[in-house]
Amino acid sequence: MRANATFSVTAFVPTELTPAVPTGLPVGVATMEKTFDGEISGRAATLFTSAFDPATGVGTYVAMESFEGAVHGRSGAFNFAHAATTTGTDRSDEHFVIVPGSGTGELAGITGTGGLTVEQDGTHRVWLDYELG
Repeated sequence: MRANATFSVTAFVPTELTPAVPTGLPVGVATMEKTFDGEISGRAATLFTSAFDPATGVGTYVAMESFEGAVHGRSGAFNFAHAATTTGTDRSDEHFVIVPGSGTGELAGITGTGGLTVEQDGTHRVWLDYELG
């Protein structure tokens, strides 16, 4: 099944980090909080890591989300991970997976994939292609 939603970032808290190995892009870690509205509704706590240059928009991020809420009216919690690379004007090498075994409540046994986009106007969209086992 496919579930769609929009989401907004309600908190972004960077953590001071100095990697032991310097590279051509600054590496960062942050925690985030998000709210979701639509066929996916609820909230998520996110651990966000990146190697990213804000001046050029070039970099890659990896995020682990802990979601709590409902998908198509079924309530519970689960984890999903996603990553993408950008050269400043695009998204590539995208990855999105629901973490197997992480579902609780009516979402126990959830598996699948998904994706997200950020539209020109800043609207953030997410979708899940999922099954409940």
